[in-house]
Amino acid sequence: MIALSAATFLTPFALVGAAHAADTDAAADPAPAAADGAGLGDIVVTATRRSESVQKVPISMQALSMEKMAERNVKGMSDFALLMPSVSFAGLGPGRQTAYFRGIVPAGGTYASVGYYLDDIPITGTGVPDIFVYDMERVEGLSGPQGTLYGAGSLAGTIRMITNKPKLGKFEWGYDTEGNKYGKGAFGGQIATYANIPFGDKIAARVMGFYRKEGGYVDNTPNNGKFNNGKSSTLNLGDNNPATSYTLNNAAIAKKDYNPVYMYGGRLQVLWEPTPGWQITPQLAAQSQTAYGYFGYDPRVGDLQVHDYDLTRRQDAWYQGALSVHGHIGDFDMVSSTGYFGRKVHLQNDYTYYTVTYDSFGPGYENYLQFFSKDGCTGSGASLKCNKLINPTQYFEGWTYSEKFTQELRFATPKSWPFDASFGGFYQWQKTENNNYYGIHGLGNIAGYTMAGGGDSNPAGFGIPTSAGGTMVVGSPAVKGDGFYINENNQYTHDAALFLEAHYNIAPKLKVTGGVRYFWTDYWTTGFAGVAASARNTTTTKNMLTGAMGCTLPLPTERLTCRNTNMLDPNEIGRYKEQGETHKIVVDYQLTPSKLLYANYSTGFRPGGYNRPLRVSKVGVFAVDPFKSETLTNYELGFKTQWGSNFRLNGALYMEEWNNIQYSVVVAGTQGAGMTGNAGKAKVYGIEYDAELKLGKVTITGSGAYNRARLDGNFCNFKANTATLTIAADPTCSSGVAAASGTRLPRQPEFKGNTSVRYDTEIGNFKAYLLGSILYQTNATQDLKYSNNLLLGNTAGFATMDFSAGIKKDNWAFDIYIQNAFDGRGALTTNTFCSIDFCSGSSRSFTVRPQVFGIKFGQKF
Repeated sequence: MIALSAATFLTPFALVGAAHAADTDAAADPAPAAADGAGLGDIVVTATRRSESVQKVPISMQALSMEKMAERNVKGMSDFALLMPSVSFAGLGPGRQTAYFRGIVPAGGTYASVGYYLDDIPITGTGVPDIFVYDMERVEGLSGPQGTLYGAGSLAGTIRMITNKPKLGKFEWGYDTEGNKYGKGAFGGQIATYANIPFGDKIAARVMGFYRKEGGYVDNTPNNGKFNNGKSSTLNLGDNNPATSYTLNNAAIAKKDYNPVYMYGGRLQVLWEPTPGWQITPQLAAQSQTAYGYFGYDPRVGDLQVHDYDLTRRQDAWYQGALSVHGHIGDFDMVSSTGYFGRKVHLQNDYTYYTVTYDSFGPGYENYLQFFSKDGCTGSGASLKCNKLINPTQYFEGWTYSEKFTQELRFATPKSWPFDASFGGFYQWQKTENNNYYGIHGLGNIAGYTMAGGGDSNPAGFGIPTSAGGTMVVGSPAVKGDGFYINENNQYTHDAALFLEAHYNIAPKLKVTGGVRYFWTDYWTTGFAGVAASARNTTTTKNMLTGAMGCTLPLPTERLTCRNTNMLDPNEIGRYKEQGETHKIVVDYQLTPSKLLYANYSTGFRPGGYNRPLRVSKVGVFAVDPFKSETLTNYELGFKTQWGSNFRLNGALYMEEWNNIQYSVVVAGTQGAGMTGNAGKAKVYGIEYDAELKLGKVTITGSGAYNRARLDGNFCNFKANTATLTIAADPTCSSGVAAASGTRLPRQPEFKGNTSVRYDTEIGNFKAYLLGSILYQTNATQDLKYSNNLLLGNTAGFATMDFSAGIKKDNWAFDIYIQNAFDGRGALTTNTFCSIDFCSGSSRSFTVRPQVFGIKFGQKF
């Protein structure tokens, strides 16, 4: 039987998807926070495509105002996700993070499970950009499937970042500055500014710009001749020959606080009202981020310490252009939203521990580890003799270019009708170009390499060509450049949808909402993935320049001239198509003007995809079935209540059924190639709540979520049939059980919550506040497969505390803060460089940020 194992893939994006709708009504300004000693404030949201109080929306959601995010020092997704109890996230650092809702944590597939939007335009994908939070109106977190209004990328939930819009006839501007320092780490800071500029009474522009530097806090310490387990860092290079070895030393790149982040960007919006009832709003946003180092640490090395042997750096630049047109055609309200999103990511990552893993396998792996430099060779032809080996450690370098076009047209029925409905259509086109190279510095220019087993079978043949009786294979195993294994591909996705959502009051206090979305999606991909033997294979691989099977190495600079995506297609293209529908039914009862009860049934989907054939060394080429789409069905009962002017309590109870869980594995013998299959089904039982109590000058807020997420049936190992050369799901578990029914879904704490207490007062002519908050969550598993989770272990539960204080007068404000005041190491996830069963010994812990102090000053005019 061919062994299959789960892996953590290292690519510029961790994994892609989306669909979206636009606001039916122009976004209303949020109600201001209540004045000191007054009642509770309110937030107006557009989660259901209509502007209404968050307390009137019959779904479980949270809305964070800019005021709330500023007082909690929210800078990006990792910050506001911590404040949303039903949201967990996994990742490797800025721009390499993916959010999840309610324990729905896929481990494979091409689409995200959570929608991610900047205003009306989707940026949905896995590993979304780290959008800087400034001059925002609010951030909305919508729990549960949102497929009717938001489509394929919103299987489990949706996050919407709503910016402040231009205001006609009003000039305003402001700026905010900050300086900070990690407790034991480096200094950082930022400056940001905005301005609202009117041009007459029909045009206004709003502009925002910022620069931010985040200090580092992880140390890349000298390894001093030792690996993280205390053993010698001398590699045996795949044999037992004492004459062949290489000692790893990272002293040249060891550095304290080696993971700083540099960001800058801006946003420009223009509002034009050419005639009453029509608004045209173009927008352009752009951001650049460079992040150095790794943002997890290795506890075996030390607290907030790692041993890196090569450069780790991520450069991420994106832009988004959008055009919103809102008007009326007759009595119908119309919104058109057009968007174009482009992103370029260049990732360099140390991959040394993959080499260390191969070296640990023992004799027989010389061809992965012994490469001869031309500088150490004499003679030529039969007299050629080489004796100098290069550093065999691997590195990763990838370039990913993505672009996305979206268009949605939405109509709303006239307000005079006895019911109101929104209906329209959506189209999306996206392309992703991946160029991933797992290389060894200088591999493309070596003299040769030792054949497998040659080091022990013929020590005297070291560095002598095989043609002369030695063990050195002349030439290089590089596929392209210095790439030992490369993956170059283009991926294209088209999505189209028609949708309808209608509301009808069947009684003065009783309303029913129904929605449906019909969707069509198609995906195709082509490219090459593999090692030198994969490129030369005459069964799976095609030379697109000559039409012959098998390619000559090294591959030319031009991309996609050698392909092995689908040997059954003349152009080596793999395709997947799907169509279907999602539904939503909500019944809500307005018990009193301040108390709402609701029942919600909704469904979501995440499309399936194509698997390329896999060449298994010494066995053959296996066909792999496409993986099926995931579906999620949500049953929810909830309430939203306000009691008097000073207490608010919202809550929801829900059960979710998740079918056809997508799960990726690496297949042994394929040099790191993988496939995605379906791992069965799961159920989630949960409770969410948020509350706010105002007692004079004291405001207490809290929110939390309990999620019991478990497999509902066995997750069977995928089965490789060597007789038919196929790999497919094994519903009978004859090949073994990867995870038994009842296994916890990974990376989701069963309980997560936060509580804050704020005291507002006046000192003379100054307004002042004190704020203390605590974040707490229970432990979490790290992988669905039982054996993998044993290797990684669970992350422990933790609690962190933040404190801040500030004063303001007239148009200025001054704040000081300390986050993670007691410098705890709250672990969020554990990650590996390669397959968990191979690289768990070098896993790293990704935690909440360590202790950080800061001061802020800003003015508004």
